[in-house]
Amino acid sequence: MSMVEEFRPRLIRGLWALTLRELKKWLSDPVMVIMFVLQPLIWMGFLGKSMNINALFSPRNIGKMPASIPIPGNYLVPPLQGIIYVNGTLLQQLLSSIGSEVMQGTFGVADYFSYMAVGMISMIVVMTSTFSGVSIVWDRRLGFLNKVLSTPVSRAAIIFAKILNAFLRAIFQATVILALAYILGLQLSPSFTPINMLGIYTAVFLVSVGFSSIFLAFSIRSTRMERPMQFINLIMMPLMFASNTFFPVDLMPEWLQVIVRVNPLTYLTDALRQLTIMQLNLMRLMLDIAYLAIFAIVLAIIGILLSWRYLTK
Repeated sequence: MSMVEEFRPRLIRGLWALTLRELKKWLSDPVMVIMFVLQPLIWMGFLGKSMNINALFSPRNIGKMPASIPIPGNYLVPPLQGIIYVNGTLLQQLLSSIGSEVMQGTFGVADYFSYMAVGMISMIVVMTSTFSGVSIVWDRRLGFLNKVLSTPVSRAAIIFAKILNAFLRAIFQATVILALAYILGLQLSPSFTPINMLGIYTAVFLVSVGFSSIFLAFSIRSTRMERPMQFINLIMMPLMFASNTFFPVDLMPEWLQVIVRVNPLTYLTDALRQLTIMQLNLMRLMLDIAYLAIFAIVLAIIGILLSWRYLTK
């Protein structure tokens, strides 16, 4: 081994050591791990189940109608009596099929819980990626960052270790949330196979790289934890509600659709739904991945360049 290799460790060695430290630090705090899993679980368990949109179109709810219904010919008929036929079809059966047809046409699936649960996976991925940059504030305040900068470890290893840590945490939590959602009643598409998980991890990787890079650059010069935390809290709600996490884009106001269609969370959620609960549309999935790839490349370049510039003692 030459003197250069001895005093300038390879990027891979530094990247591995720093990434392992980040993962150990994260796993050593089980409360934090549980909280990141518990929050979307609460959203799915309470919000997802309480917003029983399917019930809006159930025969029981549609049956809350006037005592009589006018039909052509000035006839009045009682609704939902189980004896009225429309074009030879029992009215009760006709109304029973309305709910699933409306849900399928509106959300693309017949179960709103499945629709929202996949949105929760997207939300936890974004939250994990944005919070990953906050850890460098602690590294600076505790003096660890200065110690690392004093060693021959490459600056690139410091930056990429944070980004890689964000991705590994995101795929771990996304897998756990998907498994919990399945237990709670997530209805997977017949086209779902274990290979689809590779597509899910690809989409998660792209979003993690983009968000973690830019938030790392934002946090790297901060000495107070409150500043990046306030910014994260400021943008999380707009990111979540100005996307298709809870509601289809086509039914939103036109002015909001403009924002939603540039929100990367929209494309991440759509890609995950294509791979889990909907019939796979390969062209649509490729467009989602292409948008996420452009998003990741642009934000990664900006974030890494800024981080490299500001990564000083």
